[in-house]
Amino acid sequence: MSSGWTSRPSSAASRSSRHSHASSNSRAEDSSLKLECKAAYLSVFDDIHDNIMNKKDFILVLQQTGRNPTPKVVQRYWDENTESISFAEFVDICRKEPPTSVDDLLRAFRKFDINGDGYISLEELYKVMTMKGEKLSRQEVKAMIDEVDENKDGRLDYKESEIFRYIEFCKMFVATTEECKKMSLRVMEKKERQRTQKEDQPSVRPRKGEKRLSQASLKSDDLPKPSPRNRKEKQRVSRTGNFPQPSNLRSWKHAQSKGCFFVDEARGFVSHQYLLTLMEDTAIWLTIQPITIGDHGGDVLDRPPVDTAMYILRADHDDDKALVTFTEHQDSKGCYGVRCDLAAGSYHLIPFTTGCRLRPRKSDSSKEAKLVIRDKEGKITLTKPFRKALEEIFDMADLDGNGLLSRDEFSWFNIRTSDENVADDEWQVVEENVEMEKGEITKDGFLSLNVMEAEDNDGDTEDLWITLNSMGYNKALQLDEACPFKVDVYAEDGEAALEVTKLENPGLLLEGTVCASVIAKGDATKIKSVKDLMLYTYQGDARATVVIENKSRTKVTMELDCSKSKNCASNHDSLVCSIAVPPQSRMVGMHLLPVNESAEWFVQCTEAILK
Repeated sequence: MSSGWTSRPSSAASRSSRHSHASSNSRAEDSSLKLECKAAYLSVFDDIHDNIMNKKDFILVLQQTGRNPTPKVVQRYWDENTESISFAEFVDICRKEPPTSVDDLLRAFRKFDINGDGYISLEELYKVMTMKGEKLSRQEVKAMIDEVDENKDGRLDYKESEIFRYIEFCKMFVATTEECKKMSLRVMEKKERQRTQKEDQPSVRPRKGEKRLSQASLKSDDLPKPSPRNRKEKQRVSRTGNFPQPSNLRSWKHAQSKGCFFVDEARGFVSHQYLLTLMEDTAIWLTIQPITIGDHGGDVLDRPPVDTAMYILRADHDDDKALVTFTEHQDSKGCYGVRCDLAAGSYHLIPFTTGCRLRPRKSDSSKEAKLVIRDKEGKITLTKPFRKALEEIFDMADLDGNGLLSRDEFSWFNIRTSDENVADDEWQVVEENVEMEKGEITKDGFLSLNVMEAEDNDGDTEDLWITLNSMGYNKALQLDEACPFKVDVYAEDGEAALEVTKLENPGLLLEGTVCASVIAKGDATKIKSVKDLMLYTYQGDARATVVIENKSRTKVTMELDCSKSKNCASNHDSLVCSIAVPPQSRMVGMHLLPVNESAEWFVQCTEAILK
């Protein structure tokens, strides 16, 4: 017979159950917090392993989690000694700082009502507004109240209709915050799905018109800002050693090419230009650096490395708005680099040099080197110095560095030396008369082409000198009007294809792009004596540039005086120059580099209106 009694847990078991349930809830809440923090973090950064490097980003990520930190809260975690905050530290901060609620906002509002009567009077608001920070006058505080005082009684009634509206505002604020957090979660999930797809599927070339998910752009916090233009700049050493490249770079896909800057009397700087094609959205690491071609022995020019930089532009634009970013960080060997995120698609890569070190030769007074001689049998042969110069030219023309010249590479060489592409019949003659390997010209085959040219001219070397001068050589066979360089592009995801597309002066496109980058990152100064005239000065660790923007409808001629700068060389003949700026235009006024790269340098520039 049943007694009707049913067993139940002991009190100890009940406490254990409650404790287990509480722990479970705590773990669930912590897991939810970490997920929200991760979503907020990935809405600002690409990886949770990236540290927060400045206060602005710290505040932004906190706001993405629904927190609206006061300056006091921010100061608590980011003071003058803080250099960075990791993701784990960020999660810990979010544990300590709860999200902003409706009650929080209402409490902040009620602080204005000092006597608690349900109204905010002029005296109360004046007292609060003059306690800290910039002091407001009584008239300014009255104007604030008048602007929202509907019944014109000189005070704010937040207890009745106003409080209702304020509560609605608070609710809207919190609802917007929640929606923002949900959006961050969706962005994170989308990124993770894409990464999974990239790992599981082969790379696919983007279809025309396909939506791009991300696009790198210039950010004002990326690079150092100059100090005010007419004061001494903070002294700095131009190079600080190796810049931080990605630690896992060996696993990234690699594309490379050589190229060259040429000083052209008629066209200014001429250089190879490139098209970079990315198969997927990816982080890239791009470097460009000057290289030494061949074995110069003791016959090398005594000058610091020529500055080489690269501007990355969107291929679907043809103006300065195409600018994505540019190389700025520089190591001790003269290598410039940049890391950025790019969407799948195509980009123009335009090399850039300031002209501070690679300059037109003023004269060529050296004795002209002998290029060819005749042997005892009267046969034309190349002299040893000329052969060495031709071997160097071959290496310059061998853009992919495989020790051979393809038809495309030979065409780029021909475009530089004769302004003509290699036609089919011309290439056929080459194939039939010189040594080839795998359908490409060998170094010996290239040398024999020059022997054939000398023979055709019966030993006259005028055409040979045209080739040498076009490639940057002076009479002593020194390479003084050219600078070979190497470009390396690494892509974290998918393939990267690098193709030479032009060998020319980029002209106004590069001028406008350089101006846009300086205006985006430089220190702006309005010229007081002329309306609509601005001067922008940008100084990084390795280069300084001054840009003049003339927004007026008349031409302005200015004198820039940088003669009080320390350890600086200019792209002009002097540190003082005059610049005529057409109306409604921007122009580079001056580039400056350190003369001695191991010494401190600063830029001090003043201006004067000439007419």
